[in-house]
Amino acid sequence: MNPEEQNKAVDRWQSSARYWDKYRVLIAQMFAPLTSGLVEEARIGVGQKVLDIGGGGGEPSLTISSIVGPTGSVMCTDPAAGMVEAAQAEAGRRGLTNIQFRQCSADDLPFDDSAFDVVVSRLSAMFFGDPSTAVGEALRVVRQGGYVSFVVWGPEEANPFFSTTDVIDRFVEIPNQDPDAPDPFRFAVSGKLAGILAKADAENVVERQLNFQIEAEISFDQFWQLRTEMSESLRTKMAGLAPAQLPAVKQAVADAAQEYFVSGKMSFPAEALVVSGKRKD
Repeated sequence: MNPEEQNKAVDRWQSSARYWDKYRVLIAQMFAPLTSGLVEEARIGVGQKVLDIGGGGGEPSLTISSIVGPTGSVMCTDPAAGMVEAAQAEAGRRGLTNIQFRQCSADDLPFDDSAFDVVVSRLSAMFFGDPSTAVGEALRVVRQGGYVSFVVWGPEEANPFFSTTDVIDRFVEIPNQDPDAPDPFRFAVSGKLAGILAKADAENVVERQLNFQIEAEISFDQFWQLRTEMSESLRTKMAGLAPAQLPAVKQAVADAAQEYFVSGKMSFPAEALVVSGKRKD
């Protein structure tokens, strides 16, 4: 990705920051299984120094800070200033003292070699400007024998939380997209991210499939608001619709998502990949 495209991508996340903050509690709940899977895979424990790349509004850093405890530390990074500010404010509200924040790109981490025991990235690797460089940077800043672990989405068809809103594409013109462009499903193909990690000279590269439910006590209307606010691509698509089209679009998504809402509760099956490796001793 060239610098201009990278800046545009950061601007898009910047514009999403307030929505991620607005839905903070809900997002933490919905994606808690991803954080648990990441913590388990990276073998995070008391007293460790952990780097979170692309920590967004603060997760998984906020959860990890309670796991590593007062003798450990977490460095939460994100390229979007708005995300860093939101995460920092939340850490302040919680009175956390073992967590720090840095605005920086995954491609150029401002940390010394071997500065961390563990490096993690939850749902951010798909948006790295240069994944190979970013993975190399993660391995550089972790200690010898330390783990780097990434969580990315599996195939879109296995993730109806996203695919149910694809019916909007019937109403708007969608340009053809490069499969290597930043996108939630950029690393959905098994082995793609693991291959980058292996090429960067990581040892013991492992890819695990993580199946879980995205659950919350919310109605379809609340889901609709959440998705259309949080997703920059959906906001753009919706902005391109005529007001008269909106009810039909919402109804089409409601029909597609109907089976995942029962008695005021949302429950979507979901699939992610946890990809890990160790820095060579």
